[in-house]
Amino acid sequence: MKVDKLYLRDFRNYQESALEFAPGVNLIVGDNAQGKTNLLEALAYLGSGRSFRTQKSGELVRFGGDFAEISGEVTSQGRAQRLRWVVFPAARPRQIYCNGVKKKTAGELSGVLQTVLFCPEDLLVLRAGASARRRLADNALCQLRPNYEAALTEYGRIMEQKNRILKDRFENPALLEILPEYNARLCRVGALLISYRARFLDALGKAAAGYHAAFSGGGEELTLEYKTVSTVEDPFAPVQALEEALSRHLERHGRAELETAQCLTGPHKDDFICSLSGLPLKTYGSQGQVRTAAISLKLAQRALMERESGETPVLLLDDVLSELDAGRQDFVLNQIREGQVFITCCEPGRFTRLGKTVEIGNGQVLSVNDIN
Repeated sequence: MKVDKLYLRDFRNYQESALEFAPGVNLIVGDNAQGKTNLLEALAYLGSGRSFRTQKSGELVRFGGDFAEISGEVTSQGRAQRLRWVVFPAARPRQIYCNGVKKKTAGELSGVLQTVLFCPEDLLVLRAGASARRRLADNALCQLRPNYEAALTEYGRIMEQKNRILKDRFENPALLEILPEYNARLCRVGALLISYRARFLDALGKAAAGYHAAFSGGGEELTLEYKTVSTVEDPFAPVQALEEALSRHLERHGRAELETAQCLTGPHKDDFICSLSGLPLKTYGSQGQVRTAAISLKLAQRALMERESGETPVLLLDDVLSELDAGRQDFVLNQIREGQVFITCCEPGRFTRLGKTVEIGNGQVLSVNDIN
């Protein structure tokens, strides 16, 4: 799986650029705020239709532009394919094309181009709040399971509607009559999210444990523990049992939600705990241990996606190497011998022997250097 060509028009600070990439390592160099991360964002968006920096697609459109276009030629599923996204600054729906055919949803492009992003913020994700870890799992699952993305979107929509009912019921008490219907829908969709997450995090933890063992010389055992609502005793239980457990949980918190006028609990509060030899990293881990575990999680995510599709996902490293010491740099670089990789870096001479070097300046390609 690889991106052969990328075309950008009015995307972030790119007015119009066409780029060609090597099948191996592509080093993206340039000063800060020149467009290196924007380029990785475009590559990630090309495959998933999701930005790792914003939930507002209008922010992707260059100031003054009527729309943003992200197009690419990729090699995937044994053949050449073309992807194209057109994003508008206002509420107008985006347009999605695959091989010239217009698509209705991003899910129809599932598996065509899978990417795994690793940025400096990910090095701290195990010490951040639950939302950051939940987002890490959600982003991976949306690429692995199109049905999960549909369920996640539906859950967010129902929760937003329920919040509106809880807030408006002070002026219109009759709205409370339809609240049970929304609770039932939340439980039905939320049970699917829990089922997907439990199985994914179980597989991710096992894969990450292998990487971390190699990283630490076998001196530490990494484990992941999924945390969801208290009434779910077994997240691997049948979906119907999970739905019933969620229903009991909402009943317990019904009065508190009415008083606060918001959804207080549910799968939208899920988290996972990463531990080393039984001790939670968030509390007891050193900076080096946290970074090592975070790297292991990302490499494990890539391995799971490759196992699922039979193709190696494109790896995006956004200035992450500069955040690591020499030993961790070497470990990461030894893991990227297969597949296509994009690495952003502010120091042009640092990794010039890795592969193709593309110099970016003010949203433009300044130079290209192929290293054989």
